[in-house]
Amino acid sequence: MEKTQQYERVFNHFDDDGNGKISPKELRLCVGSLGGDLSEGEAEAAVVLMDSDGDGELGFEDFVRLIEGGEGEEEEKVKELREAFRMYEMGDGCECITPKSLRKMLRKLGKSNTSIEECKVMIAQFDLDGDGVLNFDEFRIMMS
Repeated sequence: MEKTQQYERVFNHFDDDGNGKISPKELRLCVGSLGGDLSEGEAEAAVVLMDSDGDGELGFEDFVRLIEGGEGEEEEKVKELREAFRMYEMGDGCECITPKSLRKMLRKLGKSNTSIEECKVMIAQFDLDGDGVLNFDEFRIMMS
């Protein structure tokens, strides 16, 4: 079977609602079924990073780019990560992702019930210097 057909089968299998898109929730199920572990925040960040049309979900082409992630140039990856990072930092001026800016982005993605405390927990998982926010380097590590 051709690689594209295999990707289509996987994509269609995890497109639970049949809308032709993979949501962060569906992405978590996909990774989990493959034996991986992806937190809600990681899934949402991955979708933001790879979402080419800005609708908060992955189309088939986005999904393939995510799966084949290691095949792009490092410089392009860093550029895409910076763009995603800027979306989360929301212009707070600190060049970091704060619990408040994370919550704001999650609300834009339809997660309106996420509390500031939950955002603090999500950030703490990758906050290497313990300052309560994510800088770009910590964000890169989270996304790798």
